[in-house]
Order: sequence, then structure tokens, then C-alpha cells
Amino acid sequence: MLGLLERPLKPISRPALIGWVIFYVLFLVYAARDTSGFLFIDNANLVVHEGGHLLFGYFGEWIGVAGGTILQWLVPLLLAATFFQQRETQGVVFCMFFFFENWLDTATYMADARSMSLPLVSAGGGDEIIHDWNYLFTSMNCLGSDTAIAHAVRVGGWIGMIGVVAWMVWFSVKGKGEGAVSPP
Repeated sequence: MLGLLERPLKPISRPALIGWVIFYVLFLVYAARDTSGFLFIDNANLVVHEGGHLLFGYFGEWIGVAGGTILQWLVPLLLAATFFQQRETQGVVFCMFFFFENWLDTATYMADARSMSLPLVSAGGGDEIIHDWNYLFTSMNCLGSDTAIAHAVRVGGWIGMIGVVAWMVWFSVKGKGEGAVSPP
């Protein structure tokens, strides 16, 4: 493991850096202007989320309900770890950016825990669809704090996305030739 950390991450060329910065800034503007709480990328996140319920459902009801968000957050983290192992800076940044973007989607779902007004989807079908965060917050006796928790998660998502892009720019401008630099 130490040998992996000693190998530097691959540099990002100036044209690639400019392209990626434009992409991330445009996405951040799109996300900031959105009023629905559901971005186009969340369609893909929803598929992973529902798969998490099915996967983790084998371990009991509570973990099965939480499993949607667990897998939704775990997939980009595992992909980032794979890119980190391969020293692919752009892949690490992309996956970490969308790891934090998932927090925005999760925050929207969390904030709906009491009102339960969002339309719900279920991979398993059936008549009884559980609102994940109503169930989870109720079981943890914090349903009354749903919007405060959601706000903190949303702020963390924004800080994470902006921080990952800032790290990418810093790495590309200042980090070259300085040996191993840890990812965000």
C-alpha cells in the first residue's frame, strides 16, 4: 500500500484541465439553478439506489432501507478508489465530484421525510413503498430534524464538489513535480 501512495498521480494536461473546469462549472451552475431537487444525473443514481435496497435487503429491513443510499454513495467511492489505484487523476476527480453530487439528491430525499410528498419508486414493486428517510429518521428518533440534517448534507455536497474541482486545479497548477499528492 505504501508503494502505491509513493507513486504520483498522473498529471492533467492544460487542455484537459480547461475542458474539465468548464464541464464542472457548467454542471455546478446547472445544479445551483435547479429548483426541483432532481438533476438529470439522478436518473442513474436512482438505478444504483434501488439496487442497493435489493442488495442490502438480505441483511434485514433497516439495512435494506438504508442500503439504497449506502450503495448510491459507495459506487462512486469505489470507482474513485479504483482510479486512485491506477493513478488516474481525472477519474478520481470525476468520481469524487459525483460522490458529492449524490449528497444533493440524498438531501432532497431526507428533507421530504416528514411531508413524504416526493413520488417514490420501488425496484421490488408492491403496494407498500417505504419512504427511506421517513423510516430511517423515525427509527433513529430524529424525524423532526429531517430538514436540518438535509441542509447539512446538501452543504457538505456543495463543499465537496467545489473542493474536488479546486483540488484538481491546484494539483494541475501547483502539484506537478512535487512527488505524490493525495487525492481529495
